[in-house]
Amino acid sequence: MSAREGYALWAPQYDAETVVSALENRLVESLGVATKDRRLLDVGCGTGRRLRDTDAASAVGVDPLLAMLARASREQPLVAGDVRALSFAAEAFDVIWCRLVVGHVREVDVVYAELARVCRTGGAVIVSDLCAEAVAAGHRRTFRDERGVRHELEHFVHTLDRQAGVAANAGLALDAHREGVIDAHVRRYYADAGRLHAYEEQRGLPLVTALVWRKRGA
Repeated sequence: MSAREGYALWAPQYDAETVVSALENRLVESLGVATKDRRLLDVGCGTGRRLRDTDAASAVGVDPLLAMLARASREQPLVAGDVRALSFAAEAFDVIWCRLVVGHVREVDVVYAELARVCRTGGAVIVSDLCAEAVAAGHRRTFRDERGVRHELEHFVHTLDRQAGVAANAGLALDAHREGVIDAHVRRYYADAGRLHAYEEQRGLPLVTALVWRKRGA
């Protein structure tokens, strides 16, 4: 199903961590991109869960779905909006997160152009997604709704080469690239789902990738 339709269904359970979200969060934290005393934008923030304990001087979350934003706390400013047309001024933020979002958008060039536009010169843009290797191995973006029914979300694979090309056109240069591997840190999510056999089969597989881009000067 489309990401818009799927996330509307997922909203009531979205705050519960999954293998993908837990691994992605650990991976992003390991990048060491400081947010303290900086202007932070979380594009595709969902319920704003990653913003709740931020140390940023100011932090804004943007998401296209009111069903997600309605479940967010009111501690941070939240805006309804699309990553392909962000309603912010140029160079408005020091750090931008676009986490587990880009794979849901076909127009990756438009995404990178917008992320670059609202990032200040010298600032950082963090983009994360499923690894292409994981998709090739059969992993999909899935969730269970309130009734426990499993759904698969539409997902587009954007290779690193493709992203590097459109990022360069937008004025972004790759600063870091890391992959999150299925390991003991996420074993409990498999255990909770009664799928330890899958954990043993998938252990060591790169599941999530995270890219740090820096905005070049003119």
